[in-house]
Amino acid sequence: MSVDSDGTEEPGWDVDPEDEQGVAVVAALGRQLRAWREAAGLRPAEFGAAIKYGEDLVRKVEAGRRIPRPEYLDRADEVLRAGGRISAMKADMEQVRYPKKIRALAKLEGRAVELAAYGNHNIHGLLQTEGYARALFEMAQPPQSREQVERGVAARLARQTIFERSPGPALSFVQEEVTLRRTIGGTMVLRTQLERLLELCQLRHVTIQVMPTICADHAGMGGLIQVLKFGDGTAVGRSEGIFNGRPVSDPKQLQVLELRYGMIRAQALSPRESRSFIEKLLGET
Repeated sequence: MSVDSDGTEEPGWDVDPEDEQGVAVVAALGRQLRAWREAAGLRPAEFGAAIKYGEDLVRKVEAGRRIPRPEYLDRADEVLRAGGRISAMKADMEQVRYPKKIRALAKLEGRAVELAAYGNHNIHGLLQTEGYARALFEMAQPPQSREQVERGVAARLARQTIFERSPGPALSFVQEEVTLRRTIGGTMVLRTQLERLLELCQLRHVTIQVMPTICADHAGMGGLIQVLKFGDGTAVGRSEGIFNGRPVSDPKQLQVLELRYGMIRAQALSPRESRSFIEKLLGET
């Protein structure tokens, strides 16, 4: 978390020094903002007052040490009479505000024409509601700062634009029954999460299945599995219980992941049975 000189929390996000792309983008933005400000004949304190932000924040943004919020750029655009050219930078800031690893994952998901995912600890990130996601980040150990929690939640929700793509990719999820019963965030958060799953079940390109706890034969005992297939015929996958948990793209290794996932789907409740199961759980929650 970053604080202003008066001890209050600053709006915006810290720049991850290990994120080379993010550092470069924010530094470039800072240089442009400084050039615009100086061309307007404004000092940092004067500019800060005009856009209703502190001088410290202005200096940090211009030095590339702080990622500004969208409203900061909108106010700067208006005060500096940039004609939308500063506001247009919001798209770049929207990307670098998220952790590097999440940006890479979102990029892969954005290219995917098929996604297959089995989860056994919690509901898959693409399916999570804001409340459920926030509860997960808040219970992380070691504890995360408020800024880290909000940044993580925002990044997770941003990935869910995958449901809005047209044509939509084929999305298949198998959730372990316990993930639908564990009251992450409390009863009301779980109810909202179950309702969200039922909404997603109605999308034609989305399939959600439940692996019941009573199932004696289970091909997913090695942990989570995720496989992404792309339009050019390539794919990438990962599983906790094989290949050291690292992403793989070798066809033979992918074949193993697809075999396991296929067995998991066959052993799980059918999509129709799963929907009824989730509706029953919702009624009991």
